[in-house]
Parts: sequence; structure tokens; C-alpha cells
Amino acid sequence: MARPKLLPDNFTLALIGTVIIASLLPCRGSAAVAFNWITDIAIGLLFFLHGAKLSREAIVAGATHWRLHLLVLLSTFVMFPLLAVALKPLLSPLVTPALYTGILFLCTLPSTVQSSIAFTSMAKGNVPAAVCSASASSLLGIFITPALVGLLVSNHGATTGSPWHTVGNIVLQLLVPFVAGQLLRPAIGKWVDRHKPVLKFVDQGSILLVVYVAFSEAVNEGIWHSIPISALAGLLVVNIVLLAAALFITAFSAKRLGFSRADQITIIFCGSKKSLASGIPMAKVIFASHAVGAVVLPLMLFHQIQLMVCAVLAQRWGSRRTAAEPAREGKTVGAPARR
Repeated sequence: MARPKLLPDNFTLALIGTVIIASLLPCRGSAAVAFNWITDIAIGLLFFLHGAKLSREAIVAGATHWRLHLLVLLSTFVMFPLLAVALKPLLSPLVTPALYTGILFLCTLPSTVQSSIAFTSMAKGNVPAAVCSASASSLLGIFITPALVGLLVSNHGATTGSPWHTVGNIVLQLLVPFVAGQLLRPAIGKWVDRHKPVLKFVDQGSILLVVYVAFSEAVNEGIWHSIPISALAGLLVVNIVLLAAALFITAFSAKRLGFSRADQITIIFCGSKKSLASGIPMAKVIFASHAVGAVVLPLMLFHQIQLMVCAVLAQRWGSRRTAAEPAREGKTVGAPARR
């Protein structure tokens, strides 16, 4: 039996199930302490494996396309924060202050890696450049995101400390394992490439752990009593507006700057998306435990919307390129030879 197109993917269903379990059976006391320790270990292992699987050859192959990478980074770390600030009079009345903090955090995050590359490949874009841009965005986000959060988030009680203190925590918990994985890639890289299901299990499992712990703490603090249904509906509207604006601006900018069609596709997918895999661990480090649940809620919703929209775009653009190739080949074969 074919899977219904409108049904979310299994991981999204798992996220929803985790939120429901945390709402009904939140961890408390010593159990919460144990889950926090397990989550920290899982996040460290996640970034270690990401470092081990990242191919240096692929990065070198796309690294010379600096104009494309610069536009992607500007879209990710400049355009999104400016959108959040510029649209505040329109967006903030639709949600609660805690959810708007989550929207600001969402706009400071790096781009996705796996899905950006997958959608670029599906749409027949510049895959080596996508690998380089998405990877650079993810790595630079370790430093840029906490600095931007310090500038944009005015609710100081939501964060765990100064931006530099947060950067130090992120370096220890995320960057150090990542670098260790990169250094050990010559020894374990082939094993990691052969056992991708293991990485997927650690990737998704660590995110589910963080979501469970975050929402357990949020439920204990009364999150569902402080967020009305109208605010959740407003959050849906806000995420749609942000994604639509990001897609339009990246597409318009890439075309006006004269990039090829393949490069335009790469810029659109890498410059308009936000990383759930990086965002949730960062939220755990940057924000106080009682605030994490509300902060990651906009990101979780945006993640699903961007996957659904980008999947449709990638399939449509890929089909157009595939249909156009035989036509171009026919014109080349049938064209008269030049004398």
C-alpha cells in the first residue's frame, strides 16, 4: 500500500509522538538528571559521527565557488535575522513572547546539511557546491548562532549566560567532538560510510532525546497552559511567511546576480532552510532548561513545512531538467554543421 503523500515522514511522526509522551509522562527529579546526562552524551556522539562522515574531497570540490557560498551564508545568517526583525510588527502579535523568542532563534540557525544536499541533487543542482555551502554553514553556525542570539533575544532570562559563555559551551559540546571525528576520519570514515543506518539512528535518536527532555521540563513549567491554540495557529502562519519570503529572496537574488540554473537551485535550497539537527542541541546549550520547549517548537514546525515545500519544488525542477535534456540533445544532433 502506497504511503499517502500528505502523511508526514516517520521522523516527524516520531517527533509528534515524543512531544505527546513528554506531555503525558514528563521526566522529573533524578530521572530528569539522568536523561540530561544521556542527552549530552548522545549529542556529542552525533557531532563526532558527523565529523567522521564529512568528506574533505567534497568540500574541496565546491570550495572555489566563493560567490555562491557567500550568498548562501548571507541568506542564512543575515537575511533571516533581518526578516525576523523587520516583520516583528506583523508576526509578533500572532504568537506568544516565548514563541517569538523561538522564531528569533530559528532565524539565527545554520542551514541543513543532509536535506539541502538531497533536494539539490533531486532538482539537478550543483551538488558539490551544496555539500560545501551546507557544511560550512553548519560549522560556522556553532560560533555565529550564539552571537546572533545574544544580539536578538531581549529576554535575558531565557538564555544560560553571555554569548561568549554560550560559544564556549557549544565549542566543548559540539565543535570538539566534530573536530575529533574529522581527525579520525582516515581511521573510521569507511566504517561510518558503510554503516549509515547507525548514524541515522544516533542522529534521530539524539534529537528525540533532546525533544523529550526539553518538553518534559516545559510541561513541568506549564507550557501548554501558557500557549493558546490561537498562538499555535499563528505560529503556523509565521513559519509559512518566513519560508515563502526566504524562497522568494534567494531565488530572486540568485537570478539577478547571474548564477547558472544549477547554482540557483543550490542557493535556494541551502539558503532558505534551517537545521533541526543543529538547532535542537544548540537550544539545549544556549537557553535555560525551562525555556527550551517553547523555543524549539517554531523550529520543529518550520522543519516539517520546509521539507514538504522543498520536496515538491525539487521534484518539479528535477522533472523539468530531465524533460529538457532530450530536447537539447535533439537540437544538437539535428543542427547543421558549421563550416
